[in-house]
Amino acid sequence: VQLQACGGGLVQAGGSLRLSCAASGRTSDTYTMGWFRQAPGKEREFVGAISWSGVNRKYADSVKGRFTISRDNAKTTVYLQMNSLKPEDTAVYYCALDPTYDIWYVGRGRDDYDYWGQGTLVTVSS
Repeated sequence: VQLQACGGGLVQAGGSLRLSCAASGRTSDTYTMGWFRQAPGKEREFVGAISWSGVNRKYADSVKGRFTISRDNAKTTVYLQMNSLKPEDTAVYYCALDPTYDIWYVGRGRDDYDYWGQGTLVTVSS
């Protein structure tokens, strides 16, 4: 399984970005997709995730109300719409895939995910 994330860049505070992550290769029939981020000198942290069904979504408290995760199963792609960006959102953003057969499950932990993308850098200037 390969995950290719894109869409990062430099944006001013208050601006928006949309990240995309496409899955390819021998994925399972169903899988949860998530986004994590890692700022310099900090541990990788959960941002948001969406179940295969698309019904269940979870977000970190720090991004709730500003970020929206969605997916297109036909395109095997997950999106992260980021609005009202803040300098503290600056980080490398990673997409991740959990090959679970539970179409409702959404995990928050790094250990829930078996596959990871290469990361895309988001920089928010003040």
